[in-house]
Amino acid sequence: MDDIVKDFLIESTENLDRLDQELVKLESSPSSKELLASIFRTIHTIKGSCGFLGFARLEKLAHSGENLLSRLRDGKLTLTAEMTSGLLAMVDAVRQMLASIQSSGQDGEEDYAALIEHLASLQRQDNSSAPDAALSIDDPHLASGKTPDQESTHPTAPANSSGEQLADPAKIGGVLLERGQVRPEDLAAALEQQEIGRKRLGEILVDRGAVHPEDVVAAQKAVEARNPDAAVETIRVGVNLLDRLMNLVGELVLARNQLLQFSSTRQDAGFQAVSQRMNLIATELQEEVMKTRMQPIGNVWDKFPRTVRDLGLSCGKDVRLEMEGRDTELDRTIIEAIKDPLTHLVRNSIDHGIEPPATRQQAGKDPAGILKLRAFHEGGQVNIEVSDDGVGLNAELIRQKATERGLVSAQHASRMSDRDIFNLIFLPGFSTAEKVTNVSGRGVGMDVVKTNVEKIGGTVDIQSTPGKGTTVKIKIPLTLAIIPALMVISGRERFAIPQVSLLELVRMDGGESGKGIEMVHGAPVYRLRGRLLPLVYLNRELQLSGSHSDKHAEDSASNIVVVQADGHEFGLVVDEITDTEEIVVKPLGQQLKGITAYSGTTIMGDGRVALILDILGLAQRAHVISARDSALAEKNKSAARADAVTDHQTLLVVQCGDKGRIAIPLSLVARLEEFPLSAVEMAGPQEVMQYRGQIMPLLRLSRVVAGAVATAPNAAGDSRLQVVVYSEAGRSVGLIVDRIVDIVDEKLVVQTPAERQGVLGSSVIQKRVTDLLDVPKVVRSVIPGFAESTSRA
Repeated sequence: MDDIVKDFLIESTENLDRLDQELVKLESSPSSKELLASIFRTIHTIKGSCGFLGFARLEKLAHSGENLLSRLRDGKLTLTAEMTSGLLAMVDAVRQMLASIQSSGQDGEEDYAALIEHLASLQRQDNSSAPDAALSIDDPHLASGKTPDQESTHPTAPANSSGEQLADPAKIGGVLLERGQVRPEDLAAALEQQEIGRKRLGEILVDRGAVHPEDVVAAQKAVEARNPDAAVETIRVGVNLLDRLMNLVGELVLARNQLLQFSSTRQDAGFQAVSQRMNLIATELQEEVMKTRMQPIGNVWDKFPRTVRDLGLSCGKDVRLEMEGRDTELDRTIIEAIKDPLTHLVRNSIDHGIEPPATRQQAGKDPAGILKLRAFHEGGQVNIEVSDDGVGLNAELIRQKATERGLVSAQHASRMSDRDIFNLIFLPGFSTAEKVTNVSGRGVGMDVVKTNVEKIGGTVDIQSTPGKGTTVKIKIPLTLAIIPALMVISGRERFAIPQVSLLELVRMDGGESGKGIEMVHGAPVYRLRGRLLPLVYLNRELQLSGSHSDKHAEDSASNIVVVQADGHEFGLVVDEITDTEEIVVKPLGQQLKGITAYSGTTIMGDGRVALILDILGLAQRAHVISARDSALAEKNKSAARADAVTDHQTLLVVQCGDKGRIAIPLSLVARLEEFPLSAVEMAGPQEVMQYRGQIMPLLRLSRVVAGAVATAPNAAGDSRLQVVVYSEAGRSVGLIVDRIVDIVDEKLVVQTPAERQGVLGSSVIQKRVTDLLDVPKVVRSVIPGFAESTSRA
């Protein structure tokens, strides 16, 4: 296929996507001359290019639509819903012809005679008061069906070029005309030639001898000065090239990790400086390349106005679409994965959620229903909400249908909460529709939503209020290419746990393991702050060698990684927790794709391969989500009711000195880190370290907090520091503690008022007197103006 045909297909496809949106907008604003002019220009461009490339059938179809648009533009016809539908049908037919050109190089065998006749009949509506000549249009090229190359060499001004458009001062042509450097008829002819050619306007004018090259350069500078955005140029880059670039950056990240791991074992200051510089450059390059793969979610949403209009007409409903957060960016692979789920949600909201106008009026609502799409970034993820103001979900009807189909027992269904009942609509084959239509009723759509979203590491939640409407909330990661992960060891093998599934880490010493773990219906659980947490032993689940026996497990320390899958929390028991890393996700080989416990692989800094755990698949494999839900739900409900009557606060308890205990509100803790003592440097009298591209000051709580006992000597000779990272206004500070004790959730009662600087008071926590730290005050007592300097900058 010739390059010119490829370019024609790409540009025409983009034009058709824009036509869908503009035609729907035009239906609500039929008097908009700007929209009509834009739509006419787009169709005219496609038609002119078809004539140039020899696609006669496509040219004839586009010409029929162009004739109708010409009469609308000239005010001889008024746009109706029937005309909009006819023009949209023409857009669909053009899209099918373009697909045929893509596959075979020809515009297909179908000539769409019936559609062309229908468009012609729409032109004849209300033409009794108009002269016969109204059937023709003011552009002789369009009336004759010839391309500009077939007409005279001095055509008249094209139909899409009014005097105002020629003199647009924001464009080169307008500047040249304004300065008297080009004649209006020459500019009009150049604009017409530009619509079907590949050259820029300035080049065409120079080739025709209409202007001097230096005049075009001066006009370009004038346009850029008036409109700075016009100076920003873009180029079209193939997706395959971007994917290859992303793969190379992934390999660079792996090499960087290997270099950093190697440099940590060397004492050569010069080599460490080079490795740190390499780390910064690789990180910046990774971020910039990731941006090239990011696309606004509006690219997916752009097709929904057409979808909403067509479905509203077929269902007899008036629906208004509202979109918020169109510029929210996602990785290209994520964009592709959520197209189908979002389409199903939109169709479901219109068919099942929003009521007919008469029903809405009886309920005191606006006859036009509202379907709202909202997208925003939060917590390193993208949140997408699809909400309507319709009838809402009928929990009793869903409960009845689920019981009739044997999905749940009647006794179990009666105990299920409304949220659990709502989640039943995501089951395969489940539908409350009385009859199957061409829109819905087969019980497939919502299952596709949940399956596709969970494949990319996302979650789906549904909230509904009877008579008020329904909101479906989707949380998905920004990208699937490079992700942060927690590295663990189990059975002498390394595994990666994506941080998007990670909630917290719990460590039990040998004496606590036997006491803290209980058995519920034969399944091990851990009581975490009053809640029963199901446990999954990774060694046993994956049948790894070296797993501990039950007797030995009671005597040894246990590391519990608290994770979440499908809205359910459970603890993954591993042998050892190593560190967090940014990993490059590699797809599984064909032989491993059937194992639900793994979602991919990655190459570590030492060159070895580690498997990435699929938390959802692991939970299903261990029957955590299904088998233990009902038993744990009842126990957790009673524990939650007991917690509800008291005011609890989550605190991080640390040790400063031999006996001093300090509590820090967990909401103020950004991260918990452990660093080698060699990472500490000096900036004047202040201890600092390099942390995530910043110079982070360090504060030793045992020295800063008045009355704290001096740091206890480390009998084990460990040269590592435990640091609590506090962040504010983009700056971070590290609080060095002797030992991180625990995270507790207790009722906080301050029994002793503050008598020392940086301490709010004292309270009894875990049967021990514990000081409550005033973190902002402590930080500002050592670093005056902390965080204010950033805001001033």
